[in-house]
Amino acid sequence: MVTVGISGSYGGLNLGDEAILASAIGQLRETIPGVEIVVFARDAEHTRRHHPADRVLSPRTALRDEIVPEIRRLDLLLLGGGGILYDSEAQTYLREVVIAQKYGVPTFAYAVGIGPLRDREERRAVRTGMNRMAGITVREISAKQLLEEIGVDVPVKVTADPALLLTPEPFTEAMLAEAGIRPGTRLVGMSIRERGSAAPDLQEARYHDLLAQTADFIVSRYDASVLFVPMERADLSEAHRVIAEMSAPDRAHVLNGDYSPQQILGLMQHFELAVGMRLHFLIFSALAGTPLMALPYASKVADFLDALGVDNHAAVRNRHAGMLMAALDRLWDDRAAQRRLLRERIPELQERARQTALLAGRHAGLKPSLAESAFSGEGPECHR
Repeated sequence: MVTVGISGSYGGLNLGDEAILASAIGQLRETIPGVEIVVFARDAEHTRRHHPADRVLSPRTALRDEIVPEIRRLDLLLLGGGGILYDSEAQTYLREVVIAQKYGVPTFAYAVGIGPLRDREERRAVRTGMNRMAGITVREISAKQLLEEIGVDVPVKVTADPALLLTPEPFTEAMLAEAGIRPGTRLVGMSIRERGSAAPDLQEARYHDLLAQTADFIVSRYDASVLFVPMERADLSEAHRVIAEMSAPDRAHVLNGDYSPQQILGLMQHFELAVGMRLHFLIFSALAGTPLMALPYASKVADFLDALGVDNHAAVRNRHAGMLMAALDRLWDDRAAQRRLLRERIPELQERARQTALLAGRHAGLKPSLAESAFSGEGPECHR
């Protein structure tokens, strides 16, 4: 039996990360018959309840003497996916990688996102860890560029986010009613995130005001209600801060409750438009064929838009909502065209996402003939 470990930001903290884990487990089981999957999660109990892993451990609460034997029995340790290598957190997420490399266990970067990475020690740690990898895949071209900039010599392949392979589950009218949405209501979804080390450039007061103006514009212009979709727990308070600044707060709702990534993907089919900051909110929107307006706060969002060929976006650092409102009007008029574009581009990105598990399988004992075409680097790259 081949035993593969997955280490990342798992455990119910972020719906995007949970989507990545769900997809990665499914892809690995398809690629490596009989694989045993061990997940190293921040909340082991949550991961056990929500994912079909064979074993789950929490390195943040377990003793080193408990973690080391688990890592040593692996045939391969996967780092990621998701955006986990950034300032203040990179060295934390590399801890299992460092242990595996010390004991000669092959390590593989699984469609990771990287940056911002400005701290000298964090850059050194990432450079060292990546240069000892058996293989590296990243989900956006900017991550590859950053790795090359900090001195990583191992070849880096750009694939795509594993969440692109997720399958939706129904989000029913009854579930909408629980969120306060009446039947027949025209809906626009919105996503907002907090400031932090992963988004250091946000101007806190301005972007709350900008999004409040935008939400009011949606209500008055399109006779729609706005549903804020929290992808992370901190997003709840951010959404309420925006609603508090709206002129029409009665037309705004916040999705509460414990929903799976597959259910949130199903929810996207109820929206006329999706306006958001969170990367996986935008990925879910694209998968559902829902026209999207992005508010990029990081290069990973801009890179995803480039890969889609979508140019509907507005900077959250802009001091005036006028440009965003004009862009929304253009998108509203061109909704059918963007739906067609999404139907054309998503299959290509999904094919790139499938390459990640094939490449990982090659290092976990998969027969070379099954993965050689992916490992050769002949597949499509992500271009600006």
